[in-house]
Amino acid sequence: MFNEFFQEQWPLFVAVAVITAMLVYSYLGDKISGYTSVNTDQATRLFNDDAFVLDVRTAGEFKEGFIGNATNISSTEISAKLGHLPADKETPILVYCLTGARSARAAGIMSKNGYTNVNNLSGGINAWKAAGLPVGKAKSKKNKKK
Repeated sequence: MFNEFFQEQWPLFVAVAVITAMLVYSYLGDKISGYTSVNTDQATRLFNDDAFVLDVRTAGEFKEGFIGNATNISSTEISAKLGHLPADKETPILVYCLTGARSARAAGIMSKNGYTNVNNLSGGINAWKAAGLPVGKAKSKKNKKK
């Protein structure tokens, strides 16, 4: 009887299994990945509490604008430049890119290397700008005569 019911309703069982897996991942996702995804309000708090701010975009993207006193290390170089991060691996780190995808990968790398307080800005600097938060610009190196 159950076997016949299962054969007729197998798509329902598959859907329930997928939904259950998604719920478990949404609950445990940050714990599994080793870092926390934060929104702009949480990122602002981290920034105001003097978190180490890490921009993992390219140098060209960084010149277009960045958050506060961010350190720029491209996501492709993060593994090789872990020495440029705080020596204290419990230091809060706010990491971001343009949309949050590259910074998520970088956050995962940092977590795997022992950093315990890594926070990825969901939506990246695009979300930061959309929230109306300030963005710094690199100062020009041109000498201006007076």
